[in-house]
Amino acid sequence: QVQLVESGGGLVQPGGSLRVSCAASGSIFRIGAMGWYRQAPGKQRELVAGIISGGNTNYADSVKGRFTISRHNALNTMFLQMNSLKPEDTAVYYCNAKDVLNGQDYWGQGTQVTVSS
Repeated sequence: QVQLVESGGGLVQPGGSLRVSCAASGSIFRIGAMGWYRQAPGKQRELVAGIISGGNTNYADSVKGRFTISRHNALNTMFLQMNSLKPEDTAVYYCNAKDVLNGQDYWGQGTQVTVSS
């Protein structure tokens, strides 16, 4: 099993920056690709950014050029640096990891990011 714990959410003004973190524990060797998802009130959960073990990344069009996903394997931690935040970025942000052995998805509990003046 893998446990994921997010941290770093909060309230930020439009145009501001925030970094959220995801700490993984447990059977770390089972983790393959990781990613950040978000879910705004009344909307479906959507992929924000993903990163594979080799370091390749992908981003939703809405965050390209503003968000950066990174992964520190030695610390078992993933980050999402969010710059030039907009009110529409307001959502609960979830950490996701995929099990390389059985394809299972692991999820964190989520961290709230609110962009408002």
